[in-house]
Amino acid sequence: MWVYNRSGDGLRCSLRQEKGGSSGFRINIDGIYLGADNNYGTSEIEIRNKDSVQVFVEATLPEASQSTPQKDEDNLIFTLQSGVEQKVNLNAWAWNAKLIKGLVVKRDTMISSSSPVVIYGGLKVDSNAVLTVAAGTTLYFHNDAGINVYGRLRCEGTADANVILRGDRIDRMFDYLPYDRTPGQWQGVHFYSSSYGNELLHTDIHSAFDGVVADSSDVSQSKLIMSHSTIHNCQGVGLGAKDVNITVSNSQLTNTLGDCLRIDGGSAEINSCTIAQFYPFDGQRGAALNVVLNKNLKKLYVTNSLITGYADNVVSVTKEDTTASDWLFDHCLLRTPKVTTADSAKFVNVLFENVKDTTTMGEKHFQKMDTDNLIYDFHLRDKSAAIDQADPKTSPADDHDGMKRDDKPDIGAYEYEKTEKK
Repeated sequence: MWVYNRSGDGLRCSLRQEKGGSSGFRINIDGIYLGADNNYGTSEIEIRNKDSVQVFVEATLPEASQSTPQKDEDNLIFTLQSGVEQKVNLNAWAWNAKLIKGLVVKRDTMISSSSPVVIYGGLKVDSNAVLTVAAGTTLYFHNDAGINVYGRLRCEGTADANVILRGDRIDRMFDYLPYDRTPGQWQGVHFYSSSYGNELLHTDIHSAFDGVVADSSDVSQSKLIMSHSTIHNCQGVGLGAKDVNITVSNSQLTNTLGDCLRIDGGSAEINSCTIAQFYPFDGQRGAALNVVLNKNLKKLYVTNSLITGYADNVVSVTKEDTTASDWLFDHCLLRTPKVTTADSAKFVNVLFENVKDTTTMGEKHFQKMDTDNLIYDFHLRDKSAAIDQADPKTSPADDHDGMKRDDKPDIGAYEYEKTEKK
């Protein structure tokens, strides 16, 4: 910080650190370090009229005895020759954390912690190992870190205690905008070809580069089961699956520069998901759902899912192989022009959003769409056409949050609050 003299005359002042060495702060003013040798103070400060001096502050905060964030503070006390004092308060928050640097998981391992776990250099899960992340655990990844899975990853969150995978910056880009709301803060999760049997249960993945990428492998084996989970605000793809076997239910995939969900062949069952493309940083954003029907497609069933966004058409279906036939959209709400071609039989009980309505686009379905502050709530509003329109026979018993669905379930990941339902 800068200290300015606007008094009209030159002045002398002294400076002392109120708590001295008992706080976690270290002070240097105009090249003078406040330490034990000068009793954490100096009287040698001269500031000419309309001049200034610079003060540098560092903080190395002590480990706390509590698991919640703890505040540490001190005061800088400036005293003029006249005896007038001015104080500048220094404060910072410290949170006990466990640090993991470049961990290679070579045998079955569980990470379970109520305190933050900070990852530097990434996590690698070897092909013969299983990494389990327990309910209520939050992993904070540095910018260059992610999870590279050659073996198996199980995130065992619950409705009351999600597993959270996020970036490690807890400061702010601007006063109103935490870095945690901006994309590309860490590298995401990558399932390599040798990886099978992965599970993401009640898992929140946000602000990564690519959220989840699954490399091609044997389609007869399950690559990934993802339920009651969220992938949000990615600078790349949300969930990218190429020639793999995935099951995604009761999950939210939203706001990505690339496609929110990309399925390129393989076997995929998508049930009761909210897939919404409102990425605010680039008009060249990808689709909400991008499907490639290639020669390796075994099946694609998209049921009871709400797929919408800014564009008139956020659903892309590309036929690389015209013989691919086992695919179906059933009881979905889609923001795409109504299908009137020979493929219309593949769209059963589908509500096609009125794409001519460009005033609110797909935003009208959701509780909060605050693009200025990057705050989004994809729970349904009472105006959404998705309410009561899912298939009771195929809808899950509960929703993304673990709330029970009623006998007229709603399309998408979230059941509208029954007390508000008309």
